[in-house]
Amino acid sequence: MAINRASISKELLPGLNAIFGMEYGEVNNELEPLFEIENSDRAFEEEVLFTSFGSAPTKGEGAAVSYDQAQESYTARYTAETVALAFAVTEEAMEDNLYDTFAKLRAKGLARAMANTKQVKAANVFNNGFSDVIGDSVAFFSASHPTVGDGLQSNLITASDMSEATLETALTNVQKIKDDRGILIGASAVSLHIPVDSWAIADRILSSPGNTQASGGQAANPNINAINATRHLGMLPEGYHINRRFTDTTSWYIKTDVPNGTKMFVRTPLQTKMEPDFDTGNLRFKARERYSFGVSDWRGWFGSQGS
Repeated sequence: MAINRASISKELLPGLNAIFGMEYGEVNNELEPLFEIENSDRAFEEEVLFTSFGSAPTKGEGAAVSYDQAQESYTARYTAETVALAFAVTEEAMEDNLYDTFAKLRAKGLARAMANTKQVKAANVFNNGFSDVIGDSVAFFSASHPTVGDGLQSNLITASDMSEATLETALTNVQKIKDDRGILIGASAVSLHIPVDSWAIADRILSSPGNTQASGGQAANPNINAINATRHLGMLPEGYHINRRFTDTTSWYIKTDVPNGTKMFVRTPLQTKMEPDFDTGNLRFKARERYSFGVSDWRGWFGSQGS
């Protein structure tokens, strides 16, 4: 249904000082710290985990050498979604609008809506990361990721609120990441990602030079002048990022330097069109883009649902 003069009656009369509600500030592009962004030229993209070799065994004198086999494991598929939104304005509403702001403001609102949809879809990879399965048939954040030669592996942080102690435990686990054959991969943490509700505790943990633990933590570390090891050693070189679209107020996530973790494929960048309808004279505005979000290597992230 087109926007008609009845819908914008105040914009047809003199004396209107301002139109508000369409020019709110925008939240920063919060998906960029979460995803590697690549272009796509097909309906879907697939990425396959290729497992390498296991540790070499000792060869006895005169014995035959052992053979190993590298192989493909699970496949991550990214299927492009089409996201589109439009609005129409009657010819008369455009003609009688006195303030020459109608199309400009509504077009800005259309772009804002499209941008928000993209940010929400990106955040939902994490919001649903403890339940939605990925290519290896378990949840993104799970203690039961199957491997070819090393049993079950985990990128699930114990369900507890973020603190200096829980963060230290998680950072330790990151450094123990192994490949599918049980070989250490030398991974390190890169950054901490949190809902807006945790901004204060995250800043205290990463900015304070000294121990930030409460009395319980001091009992474990009785030196009340102890340094903040996470900050002192630069264990999170890119600091922390707030995402206002994270829906769980106590969840938190650690990004690692393992490549091909979470990805966004852009199939068709944002396109906008404006055209009149011959029969009605209505002016139609449309925005459309295609993209996909997903997870290839779960080792790129560790996550906790909090308590």
